[in-house]
Amino acid sequence: MADQHKHKHGEMDITVQEQTFDAFIKFVTRGTILIIVSLVLLALVNG
Repeated sequence: MADQHKHKHGEMDITVQEQTFDAFIKFVTRGTILIIVSLVLLALVNG
């Protein structure tokens, strides 16, 4: 009975998790770039 629910490596479909992770990485990357550009612009404006 215990063998029915035993996890077997590589059998689970993880496409949804991969898509979520990719979207999260894109969001963080774009957010970081936006913050850096904003800081550079603020530095240039305030001289």
